[in-house]
Amino acid sequence: MIRILLLVGCLWLAIRLWPVILVLAVALLIVGTLSPAVLWLENHRVKRALGIALVFAAVLLTLVLILTLTVPSVIGQAATLFEREPGLRAGLADRLARHHLSAAFADWLRNLKYSAHGYNLGATAFSYSLRLFEIAAYGMSAIFLALYMMIDRDRLRGGLFALVPRTRHIRLSRIMLNAETIVGAYIRGQLITCFLIGAFTYILLKACGIENAMALALFAAMADVLPYIGAILSVVPPVLAALGYSPATALVVLISMLCYEEFESRVLVPRIYGSSLRLPPSVVFFSLMAGGTLMGLLGALLALPAAATVMMLIEELRVDLPGEQGHPSDLLMMAEDSREEAEYARRSDGVPAEGAAAIAVEMASDRRTKDTP
Repeated sequence: MIRILLLVGCLWLAIRLWPVILVLAVALLIVGTLSPAVLWLENHRVKRALGIALVFAAVLLTLVLILTLTVPSVIGQAATLFEREPGLRAGLADRLARHHLSAAFADWLRNLKYSAHGYNLGATAFSYSLRLFEIAAYGMSAIFLALYMMIDRDRLRGGLFALVPRTRHIRLSRIMLNAETIVGAYIRGQLITCFLIGAFTYILLKACGIENAMALALFAAMADVLPYIGAILSVVPPVLAALGYSPATALVVLISMLCYEEFESRVLVPRIYGSSLRLPPSVVFFSLMAGGTLMGLLGALLALPAAATVMMLIEELRVDLPGEQGHPSDLLMMAEDSREEAEYARRSDGVPAEGAAAIAVEMASDRRTKDTP
């Protein structure tokens, strides 16, 4: 009964603290993304604090540079389209009026008054502005939390290892390294898909003779990081830019971008992430749908690394059933774990938690390097 009450209490607490848990998950994703660069600087005799500052500064400068190149171009394309909208709408209405079935829609286009929808548009814009501000606040919280976690890495890792029996430190360190590998594989997959859609958008817009192709391609690559809504954000600016040339050009760009988005979601994403994260394509599809349904945009963004982490934990923490014969590779791993645990117990005897954690992570890293073909 007490266990049931504790479980219910933990579930209630998790629900109440769900936004905080999501911020922590995003912070861990940021830490896993930037840690390899910081470690590389440490290996080249750069102090950790300075390395963290350099990596965060480089990421910030890169984002500012990309936004500086893309946002003015997108805003300019939108402003140009807004100025030409009456003429484009009138031309479309004239074409529709030539056909009897679309004549009523042509009259509706001619008589369309945006002032009648001004209140609804204003309320919608205000609602989205508040939501955007909320997302930005959570994002900044995740960034600062990731910064503090990277600075206090040794202390946090020592506290975590102090909560776990020393006989489990080798396995815990292996789980942590595997989690870092999963994050790195996810980021590599994101970079590949972003590069591909950026290259496709640039080639398409250049072929259609549209200006600012590089800026629009960079914007499409950045937007592709976001699940679901990223597809819309990637398509809309190029189509708006193409409308400034002709409706036919805009139609070609729209169809081409939609076909590529469908190809990416159905073919590229399952293959790229399935290979890098070692997930079957069916698990990739299901994880994206489940994450988006349960937690929206952020859930879809975290779905794949979460699914890969769950699969890794199932493999690491699996317990053989009574009478079940383990696989030879599992038996070999268990024997190696026993040997490493004995070695770790000898090396960490009398060492504080922070030092013991460093020893365990070093041993797990050496073993992974040795096992890597």
